[in-house]
Amino acid sequence: LSFVRIGAVPVIIVLLISPGRDLSFASAVFFILVSITDWLDGYLARSRGDITSFGKFIDPLADKLMVNTAFIMLIPLGRIPAWVVALIVAREVAVTGLRAVASHSGVVIAAGNLGKYKTACQIISLVGLIANYTFFGINFHLVGIVFLVPAFILTLWSGGDYFVKFFRTHELRDD
Repeated sequence: LSFVRIGAVPVIIVLLISPGRDLSFASAVFFILVSITDWLDGYLARSRGDITSFGKFIDPLADKLMVNTAFIMLIPLGRIPAWVVALIVAREVAVTGLRAVASHSGVVIAAGNLGKYKTACQIISLVGLIANYTFFGINFHLVGIVFLVPAFILTLWSGGDYFVKFFRTHELRDD
């Protein structure tokens, strides 16, 4: 299911090149459906006892590719400030690099609760920002911006948490 999210990246790009009202709604629905595969993937892996090191690597990578692509595509549409996206993407690249270094040292840093809350807030924010218009009496752009605030805070906080965990693990291993 992680590969479904990775395969969705080009579709997200095409859908968000210049969406109007109807395509924005369709894009948001597509994004929701693809995002559900993240939860389903984790549920199936845990229920089957099939949690692997590869899964711990590919699942967050698939999330990062999908989420970062959506954030980046929203910049030219004027739906999100570029500086916010730059910091989010920088955090994601830094954490991915950190995980690679840790993995090379034989340490797997699994996603913690902060990272899971961050991803949930990012996805809710993105659904709102992708939908952008008012549907069913709900201003989706406003919903996206409201959820962007905790998503941004959790993004930076969880990124710092990964670095703290990494350095604590390496300090303990160096003793």
